Amino acid sequence: MPADPDTLFAPSPDVLPDHVRIGADADALATIHDPDVTLAIWQRAPLIPAPDLSEMPAIRFAAPAGQVANRMAAYWATVAPQPWHTVVTRDVARLAALYATLAAEARVEVRLERITGNGCWKFHADYVALRLISTYWGEATQWLPLGADAETPPRGLVAGDVGLFKGRALAGDRAIIHRSPPIAESGGDRLLLVIDAEWEQPD
Repeated sequence: MPADPDTLFAPSPDVLPDHVRIGADADALATIHDPDVTLAIWQRAPLIPAPDLSEMPAIRFAAPAGQVANRMAAYWATVAPQPWHTVVTRDVARLAALYATLAAEARVEVRLERITGNGCWKFHADYVALRLISTYWGEATQWLPLGADAETPPRGLVAGDVGLFKGRALAGDRAIIHRSPPIAESGGDRLLLVIDAEWEQPD
C-alpha cells in the first residue's frame, strides 16, 4: 500500500523522480532495464514480526541461484531454530532467482546480516552493475534523487521493500546514491539482505 506522499519514505509514484520506479509486485524490478531508471522498488509489507537476532550468524556466500536455500540452511543449522528462518530462507531464494534473471548471472553473492551500528552511513554509489537490497527488520536503505544537494532530504525504502539499485559499473555518474540509515544512537538493529553478482575474490 503506498505511503503518505508527505512522508520521506516510500513516496507515491506521482512524486517520484523520473529515474525511480515503484510497483506493487515483482514485475516492478524489471523496470531497472530502462536506461533512464537507476532504482526499481518492489513495495511489499514486512514479511516477519520482530525477530530474535541475538544468535544471528553472519551469512555470506556465493552460489548458483538455485542452491541459495540449501546454503542458507547450513548456516541456520549452527544456531537455535527460529520461526522466521524458514520465511526468510524462502524469500532470499526467491529474490536470488529474480536477481539472477534480471542481472543475467548464473551465480549470486548473498549477504544476510544483523546490523546494530551505522554501517555505510555516508551517501555513496556502489561500484557494481546491479545490487538488490531488502531490509527484513528495522530501518531500511535511504536514497537521494539525481541532482540532490546537501539540503535535499533523503527518501527511502521501508522494511519488506525490495530495491534494485543501479551502480557505477552500469550507470556511471548517474548511479543511485544511497546509504544505510544511521541507527547507532537508537539502540535498534536491522536484518539486511544484499544480493550481487558473484564477486571476483574467493568466498
